[in-house]
Amino acid sequence: MQRARLTRYGLLSVSGAEARAFLHAQLTVDIENLAPGRAVLAGWCSAKGRLLASFLVVPSPDGFLLQVARDLAAPVAKRLSMFILRSKVKLVDESEAWNQYGTWDADAPAALTWRGNAVDVPAGQRRFLTITKETLQAAASEAEWTLQEIRAGRPLISAATQDLFVPQMVNFEALGAVDFRKGCYPGQEIVARAQYRGQVKRRMVHATAPAGVALAPGQDFNGGTVVDVAPAANGSELLAVMPV
Repeated sequence: MQRARLTRYGLLSVSGAEARAFLHAQLTVDIENLAPGRAVLAGWCSAKGRLLASFLVVPSPDGFLLQVARDLAAPVAKRLSMFILRSKVKLVDESEAWNQYGTWDADAPAALTWRGNAVDVPAGQRRFLTITKETLQAAASEAEWTLQEIRAGRPLISAATQDLFVPQMVNFEALGAVDFRKGCYPGQEIVARAQYRGQVKRRMVHATAPAGVALAPGQDFNGGTVVDVAPAANGSELLAVMPV
């Protein structure tokens, strides 16, 4: 079993009697019908349909936890709170209150599982995420977890790539992170138009770069834009949005 502490993620909590309805109206997926034992990848878009954040939405006993890029946690919490208005919703940046770990080469739970103040979230074959208020032993490198996320094609929108891509550019519809049957959300008309009129001219692909080539999210790469990158054998592996 390998485990790494994950510092690149922040965490928002959304609670209150209208938390589910609030998130359903804001995100690209169906939160109204999200089962308690399932986490889902989702996007939050601007009015122009560009991704302001990517979330892993985790149902909790009190509402929902939203895993988000650490450098976006505070600004996204502030901006998203502006839409609460008079709804019975409480949104808090709890990035400092929780620890996050990635575990792989180990048996993963079949469904999201809460154990007191900790939750295990399946993340692929023999991989799972743990969000907990406890401190766990973790000897592996976070970069190894990032590399597995890249190989799984799971993008993370960070401050460097915020407001650059419509969801389809990072393959959100293929990852189940866009529901075209649900009701409105910010940017919904543009996202739907891009889907049904074939207007997506850039797509995210997996790529490699040789040793000595320093890359970071938001940088140019062979005419495209780096979404995420991690060191690998003989260089690095990355996800990049490239012209089709």
